[in-house]
Amino acid sequence: MIKRLQRKFVVIAAVCLLIVEFAIIGGINGVNIYQTNKNADDLLNIIIENDGRFPEFDPKGMKHDKPQDNSDSASPPESKKPDKHRGFNEETKYQTRYFVVYADSNGEITKVDTGHVAAVSSSQAIEYGKSVLDSGKTSGTSGNYRYKTGDTDKGKIIVFMDCRSDSATKNRFLLVSCAIGAAGYVLVCLLIIIFSKRAIRPVVESFEKQKQFITDAGHEIKTPLAIISANTEVLEMVSEPNQWTVSIKNQITRLNGLLKELLSLAKMEEEKPALTMADFNISDAVYDAASPFTTLAETKGKKLKIDVANGLSYHGDEGAIRQLVSILTENAVKYADEDGEIAVKLFTSHNGKETDLEVSNTCKEPPQGDLTKLFDRFYRDDNSRSRSKGEKKGGYGIGLSIAQAIVRSHKSKISCKAENGMMIFTAQLK
Repeated sequence: MIKRLQRKFVVIAAVCLLIVEFAIIGGINGVNIYQTNKNADDLLNIIIENDGRFPEFDPKGMKHDKPQDNSDSASPPESKKPDKHRGFNEETKYQTRYFVVYADSNGEITKVDTGHVAAVSSSQAIEYGKSVLDSGKTSGTSGNYRYKTGDTDKGKIIVFMDCRSDSATKNRFLLVSCAIGAAGYVLVCLLIIIFSKRAIRPVVESFEKQKQFITDAGHEIKTPLAIISANTEVLEMVSEPNQWTVSIKNQITRLNGLLKELLSLAKMEEEKPALTMADFNISDAVYDAASPFTTLAETKGKKLKIDVANGLSYHGDEGAIRQLVSILTENAVKYADEDGEIAVKLFTSHNGKETDLEVSNTCKEPPQGDLTKLFDRFYRDDNSRSRSKGEKKGGYGIGLSIAQAIVRSHKSKISCKAENGMMIFTAQLK
């Protein structure tokens, strides 16, 4: 149980960390891509607004369409206006590689300007322009170029900007961030594994104290129960047995059974339960363990059917598997409807890797809610698992907990479901 708890803690922490890392790396790269594309679009807008060329930038961050004329220092330059495209400077137009395609109102290309790029010829520029005009898009990416269209008095202008450098930078940033994120993830996972024992230490200590309490209490209670039992027998020898002495003996038997099951459960939930693993014929073991309940079922007006595949072999503790079959079969006989049917089946799973033990019983009013609670200690459903019509249906409430512990000790799974008026318990033995 401690190992399972530690594994769950590590897995949950690792999954949460992975989600956070994906969000952080995805967010950082998303912002980087968005900002890079926005900067490119801003540059394209500048070129479009200035009819296919970059404006002149002054050292103070002011831009104007024409060089300043300082002949009249008294009057301020009318063409001068604040630069709304921050981050661009005098070198920007020399660092940006682009070409421009002009088209008339009919969509016919009238002129191209490839003077600011070396990788594209005039004929290639015309092909790029036609492709954009035919697509009808106003912006996007074509090959290594990001483009944007604009309207002029004479028709359309399409500006293509070389974004190979930006793409390479984005890809490098993505690879580096993923590599750093993966390294950090592995490092943190190692730290989680190393410190997981310390994190669950309070739970481990509580669990150990609980097991120790059950063991100590079981041994302490056995002595007074033995004395009460002996005194009751003496009373029956002195006087005739009566309803009081019979009731005392019944309760002693019930308490002894409860102690036995509690100690058995505590032993099964140990980190390494004392199991004798060996190959055995599980078909014979299941049939031998279930068949004695046939008579019990008949005395209660119920019918027990055993359907076991012949010759199946299993590697495990034969005694524990027999106990598992007995617990599930007794549970089904106890809680099956009046005149109901119980079925015990053993077969090979569809994938051929597991041996499935299935025990079912008719149940017109199945338990409601989360059925996994049936495996909790001392749990009994109010409807179908309580005393009714004077019949003592209530057990100790730990039989299914022991069954679950047996299955888990064999590194297997047990589940239950309610469907078509049946309660079905399935142990998938690996």
